[in-house]
Amino acid sequence: MGFILSFSFKPTYFYTFSNTGSLVDKQLFTTGPKEDLHQTIFCQSAVFLTSLAAVEKLREENPKAIENCVAAAGFSVGEFAALVFAGALSFEDGDFLIQVRAEAMQRASEMVKTGMLSVVGRDQARYSYICKEAATYCQNHGIEGAICSLANYLYPDARVLAGNVEALDFIQERAKDFFLKLTRRLPVSGAFHTSFMEPAEEKFGKALEEVTLEEPLIHVYSNIDGKVYQNPNHVKRSLKKQLTLPVKWEQTMHHIYERAKGVPFPHTFEVGPGKQLGTILKRINRKVFDSYCKV
Repeated sequence: MGFILSFSFKPTYFYTFSNTGSLVDKQLFTTGPKEDLHQTIFCQSAVFLTSLAAVEKLREENPKAIENCVAAAGFSVGEFAALVFAGALSFEDGDFLIQVRAEAMQRASEMVKTGMLSVVGRDQARYSYICKEAATYCQNHGIEGAICSLANYLYPDARVLAGNVEALDFIQERAKDFFLKLTRRLPVSGAFHTSFMEPAEEKFGKALEEVTLEEPLIHVYSNIDGKVYQNPNHVKRSLKKQLTLPVKWEQTMHHIYERAKGVPFPHTFEVGPGKQLGTILKRINRKVFDSYCKV
């Protein structure tokens, strides 16, 4: 799913999950404050719940869309909702994994002041070079172990960079020099999908070993390479790696919609908070977007 949360679902869909052990209580979920929901310890559960609530909304309004679904994918924590929808992961185990993941990532985020920066570049922009320059700047200014790296591939010329806040400040100050048309700091509490999340791997890895996954009933696409999961062990390995590797969403979209000439594109439904994935899809493949619907 996307990054910015919006709460537009009917209360009945939220109360479907009222017995969850989620870290998000009903009041925070429905009324905020928004600042708390920017913390990954709350944000992840909120995205998971709203995504599955939207699935139930779609099931009620258009049951054929659920019955005929052939594939699913989710952005970052949204991948857990995709796996639950596909029957690979129970709702209870998904909720448990997200609580462990969110807590571990929150603790990792508190070790060093880090963040994430959405950027849109011109043709000349070289994102790996930008990250290297930003990390070098930090090291030259006495910041040991500075990191800046690609965290998300969104669509052509759009990326999310993550690392030390000083590195992100440097990039924004030098945006024109780096051929960046747009930079925007994301309201998140850490540098997710980078090596800054390595401290979260052990605890989350142990949690993964406690749950049982089944073969997905439909294709589910992995964030780390954009390809279809092959079996439950593949899912577990990839979910752990996803903590420190970039989300390759652009590549995922290409894999999902690759087809022979003349074969029609399927209907695409975005479930969960916001419409960011639809916006991204439009920039990747306008023909696919013609059959897109936001639930």
